[in-house]
Amino acid sequence: AYDAQRSAGNTNDLRGKILRIKVNANGTYSIPSGNLFAPGTANTRPEIYAMGFRNPFRMSVDKATGIVYVGDYGPDAGTTNANRGPSGQVEFNRITSPGNYGWPYCTGSNTSTEIYNEWDFAAGTGGAKYNCAGGPTNNSFRNTGLGTLPAARPAWIKYGGDSGSPTEFGGGSESPMGGPVYRYDAANPSATKWPAAFNGMFFAGEFGRGWIKPIVVNSDGTRGAIDTFPWGGKQVMDMQFGPDGALYVLDYGTGYFNGDANSALYRYDYVGGGNRAPTAVASANKTSGAAPLAVTFSSAGSSDPEGGPLTYSWDFDGNGTQDSTAANPSYTYNTNGNYTATLTVRDNQNAPATSSVLISVGNTAPTVVVNAPAKGQLVSFGDSVPWSVTVTDPEDGTIDCSKVTMTYVLGHDQHAHQITSQNGCTGTITIPVDGEHDDAANIFPIFDAQYTDKGGLTVHAQNILQPRKRQAEHFKTSSGINTFTKTTAEGGKTVGDINNGDWIQFDPYKLNNATSVAVRASSGGTGGTVQFRTGSATGPIIGSATIPVTGSWETFTTVTAPISGAPAGTTSLFVTFAGTGTAALFDVDSFTFTTSSSGIGPVKGLAGKCLDVRSAATADGTQIQLYTCNGTNAQTWTRNGQTLQSLGKCLDVSGGGSADGTKIQLWTCNGSGAQNWAPNADGTLRNPQSGKCLDVSGNNSADSTVVHLWTCVSPAPANQKWTLP
Repeated sequence: AYDAQRSAGNTNDLRGKILRIKVNANGTYSIPSGNLFAPGTANTRPEIYAMGFRNPFRMSVDKATGIVYVGDYGPDAGTTNANRGPSGQVEFNRITSPGNYGWPYCTGSNTSTEIYNEWDFAAGTGGAKYNCAGGPTNNSFRNTGLGTLPAARPAWIKYGGDSGSPTEFGGGSESPMGGPVYRYDAANPSATKWPAAFNGMFFAGEFGRGWIKPIVVNSDGTRGAIDTFPWGGKQVMDMQFGPDGALYVLDYGTGYFNGDANSALYRYDYVGGGNRAPTAVASANKTSGAAPLAVTFSSAGSSDPEGGPLTYSWDFDGNGTQDSTAANPSYTYNTNGNYTATLTVRDNQNAPATSSVLISVGNTAPTVVVNAPAKGQLVSFGDSVPWSVTVTDPEDGTIDCSKVTMTYVLGHDQHAHQITSQNGCTGTITIPVDGEHDDAANIFPIFDAQYTDKGGLTVHAQNILQPRKRQAEHFKTSSGINTFTKTTAEGGKTVGDINNGDWIQFDPYKLNNATSVAVRASSGGTGGTVQFRTGSATGPIIGSATIPVTGSWETFTTVTAPISGAPAGTTSLFVTFAGTGTAALFDVDSFTFTTSSSGIGPVKGLAGKCLDVRSAATADGTQIQLYTCNGTNAQTWTRNGQTLQSLGKCLDVSGGGSADGTKIQLWTCNGSGAQNWAPNADGTLRNPQSGKCLDVSGNNSADSTVVHLWTCVSPAPANQKWTLP
């Protein structure tokens, strides 16, 4: 699934490519001349114009020149590894002719530090760097294309990663959205078309960082000045210049697959030094219900950039007539149907702006409530999470639970990936262990419930969960601190420049079952105290730990603190910092909560005997066995969520295998699916990744009998039942 040499690096595969075809009148297509591979070239696809992209999500074609602009999402590696490759970075590419843009062999400028090592997945070792300048060699056994690829071209603009980012791009998550090029048309009669000064400029969008940047394209094709733009929305999804010479921007909003209130389409006109149009904002206290439906409308938020007065005009039913000139009128709908209520505001120079509200009469939108899991609930990837949903609808009456859908969504920075779904009002979803993102990426589980009523209205409800382990740099808001790049940090970054009274904030968190927290920190300064508070930066302290001086900002240690007094409900988490002096106190890399689902003690199985680390050895690969309980450290297991640890290492499925009889061993904890064990009501201990059970070989209770992975049996036999601490 993760072999990009079978896709982006494969000349005989259409994935990870930009395709260039001519659609014929009868619905077929032909290949225009000038693509990367001529028709008939062995082991190639003639549709390919450009290749070597990881995720070319948004592209545009400058029709005046035929030049393609594309934003390509890069990998999520937090740090550079000399034996594997560079840290993750992304690209804007300007494609003037057919070519190969490098992925998965190189990235960015294709310098020596931006080329990947050939990786031996079986041995877990890196080899020589790929030859990007001469044409990388694709030797994957899944490759069906050419063995030697065209030489890789450098990115037009790279950012993120270790170096080379334009300072104008700022910081944050990297989500390039390839935008349009503006072409001025003097014959266009539009009074608000953009002027000739913008002709030929490329408009880059950023989904995660939330900006639009007009970029000058020099006559030789190089990147010139990067300008600013007054983008007032949230997350740029797409952009296009219309026939009126205005820029239209599609805003995804801030939800995940649910079209929240910030989802919108914006139009940007150009008025130069003249009068700017006002902004209209319309809202209603009710948007659905049975007739007669009394609605109170509001124009709150409407404004004039010059600060002048506004006049208001409301059309309640979309028939084009003026029904009210009040700023905040009321109206009663007596007839069932769907209506568009439109507010038009005008400034003192009669410049208009409009905003609309959809009203559904005769059908009340359903109410969807996610009862479990709770917002901010602490989980680990690999956990089996029970869920339940309550739906009510006055017109539908008794809800058909088969029409209710719960979807597990993997949140990543400001975007998300839909993973799996179940129908019903209750169920259990096992959160897959993510293998695509960097271990320190800002990823988190989202449970999204959806119901469409019989009248066609769809409502979503979402609860965002929190992983037990969090990187400090993924805060929501902060005060006083900065972030720093460090090779010794887990995600390549830490929170630093910490002084007394500074803080970082995360939201939402439900900490009622948290028992302790471990903080990874370093200090080349004076050290100090890290405090965990709820509600605000001055809220109750539920945990506190002392950060010692470690001798270097690059030298990390882990300190722990008990958690007590956390509120029962969902709250905001504030991590606050205290210390003395005016110099920086310490840096914080990450923190990990232990919950009450944890325990320390023996794991008992067949004939009352204990799960045992053979010979109390700590080497990776040590066999796990059944043995008479003796209270030794080799039989003492710490349960934290769905991991079991003994002697400082984790209970592990050898090689992440799924075959019956796969060895169960001790291995360095790595957060992989091979180390997750879900306790079930029937007493079994299942590995969610394989779906199989921890089993005593041959149902033999003799000392030193090995345990292994085996297909779960129902009802569960004694050799698959375990009692956890």
